Amino acid sequence: MKITMFGHGMVADTHIAAIADNTEGMRLHQIVGRDADRTQAYAAKASKTLGYTVSAQTDVAQATVRAKGGMALIITPPNVRQPLIQVLVEARVPILMEKPIERTFADARRLVELCESASVPLGIVLQHRMRFASQALYENIKSKKLGTLVSVDIRVPWWRDQAYYDEPGRGTYARDGGGAMISQAIHTLDLALALCGPVRTVSALMHTSPLHTLDAEDWAAALLEFENGCIGAMTATTAAYPGGAESITIQGTKASAHLCAGVLELAYLDGRTETIGATATTGGGADPMAFTHAWHQNVLEDFARAITEHRDPVASGRSALKAHAVIDAMERSNRSSAREEVTQ
Repeated sequence: MKITMFGHGMVADTHIAAIADNTEGMRLHQIVGRDADRTQAYAAKASKTLGYTVSAQTDVAQATVRAKGGMALIITPPNVRQPLIQVLVEARVPILMEKPIERTFADARRLVELCESASVPLGIVLQHRMRFASQALYENIKSKKLGTLVSVDIRVPWWRDQAYYDEPGRGTYARDGGGAMISQAIHTLDLALALCGPVRTVSALMHTSPLHTLDAEDWAAALLEFENGCIGAMTATTAAYPGGAESITIQGTKASAHLCAGVLELAYLDGRTETIGATATTGGGADPMAFTHAWHQNVLEDFARAITEHRDPVASGRSALKAHAVIDAMERSNRSSAREEVTQ
């Protein structure tokens, strides 16, 4: 399957490595960017890595015509996606897109509904769902090995230095839609929702610390009431030097589960313990790209199979909206200083 990649920013190298190693016959056909020289230079770099010629394009309409019969991979900032999605939907090109879907929950929902109304497949790169230990925890919850879920503790203690936020537009509502929650912690929140189900209400506090100068928050906390009766707490930040691995701890009536840095630890109430997975870096420190490309490869391969099998990808646009809805409720709660219901 041929891939048209829109954008060539920070995460592009990870996707190139994932495409290089894919086992589904995917090939990068073209790279689309606004700056002709930069796009051509990156296409040349990608061609060298992949061992075949990748063309460079600046004309979205022309690139979309050439993308037919394949798939689009969108890795642009969220503020420029709406017109791209519109053109691709009209051309019936399946779309795999980096998170977040859009800057606000309302805009994200409109894009998802646009794709659904045209029956155009839409997947979101939420690669934490594709880790081996994450999938093992999902299966343990599904098979009731943890019993009834009681509580969940979600922590994202990451670090970004000021240079990271000095990048034009980064950490702004206008380009990114927010700060630590929508740009970083959305991955762990999305995984927690995939594991524990949807959230009903949120009470939140969001803050910009003295460690950073940015438009949005670099610290957030929330109390979560899940629809299944489980209660939870979440803290997320990019102001925790030197940065650590994100974690999800779930307490059930039969066992507890601690998922951290690619390792799942299960502790049963009868005294038995179990460890699954292997430690992996997650990009929580000063280098945001310090993680394996294997998880992105899993997302790409799943999306390609989903197209041929006529099914939803693991992280569909519709399922990814759940994290957007919680972040939206957190922002409303922070403004109102009250508990807010999560829009579904």
